[in-house]
Amino acid sequence: MKTIRINGKLIDNMVDITHKSATLRKAIAMATVLVSSENTVKLIEQRQVPKGDIFEFARASALLAIKKTGDMIPDCHPLPVEYAAIRYTVAGLQIHIEVEVHTIYKTGVEVEAMHGASVAALVIYDMLKPIDKQVEIGGIRLLEKKGGKSNESLPWVAALKAAVVVCSDTVARGEKDDISGRLLCDLLEQQGLHDIAYTVIADETIAVQERLKHYGQAGIDLLVFTGGTGLSDRDITPDAVAPYITKNIPGIMETARQYGQQRVKTAMLSRGISGFADRMLVLTLPGSPNGVRESIGALFPQVLHVFQVRENLGH
Repeated sequence: MKTIRINGKLIDNMVDITHKSATLRKAIAMATVLVSSENTVKLIEQRQVPKGDIFEFARASALLAIKKTGDMIPDCHPLPVEYAAIRYTVAGLQIHIEVEVHTIYKTGVEVEAMHGASVAALVIYDMLKPIDKQVEIGGIRLLEKKGGKSNESLPWVAALKAAVVVCSDTVARGEKDDISGRLLCDLLEQQGLHDIAYTVIADETIAVQERLKHYGQAGIDLLVFTGGTGLSDRDITPDAVAPYITKNIPGIMETARQYGQQRVKTAMLSRGISGFADRMLVLTLPGSPNGVRESIGALFPQVLHVFQVRENLGH
């Protein structure tokens, strides 16, 4: 897409969604067509409109509009439409058009639903205008949206205690500034976690295990290590953590690796592990800033639901 400059700032026409994960997303939109007489309603209900069955024509047009939204609206991404339904309700002199759309993708389908509803309303308007000169289109609005991170509400997360441990020989010796650990703290804060401890240690088994035991005794809920998950001789974080995992949760890091693999082909080489050490969730993330950013993007906020399960509250 073309990049434009507004007030000295570069503005991309299409939002970058490469960092997002595909999830089930749903949207329902409604448009309303108003007719001027009961006679028009009778012709509609008796399927006697001269141009044909307005509901079937509008339904076909709405389906086409839903699938072509990305072609018509520049900032909308093309996406796979997994399900679409068009429903009608006649109430007095109003025809309500309800359009529901589902997808499994990285972005929502609310514009697709609204586009389908608006085109259906236009088709009905076009078919009715020869018999009703006062027909008009009322409001077009979004009724419901589900899926995606913006739909998650986890107010209880603020009560959780977290800790970030940077495993790096060079950072521990003061030879290099820490970027990944600070970034990790910022990303966790964006997820609603505010009580976050932070420390830097060398790539030593004893140091890793001492931090793990210390934070477990301190009542930390979420402990995140960054660094030491690779293949070099000094990458010992998963090996040091493994003996303390009382309940392994392999799907967490499998998800992170799969997410990373779609972006960086060497992500499969990460040896990160995850699970509960008694009541503390432990994650071992890569040491690079990109690895940290991608891991958080892949796992949060959904991974936080483990704490509800821990308290026997279900999903």
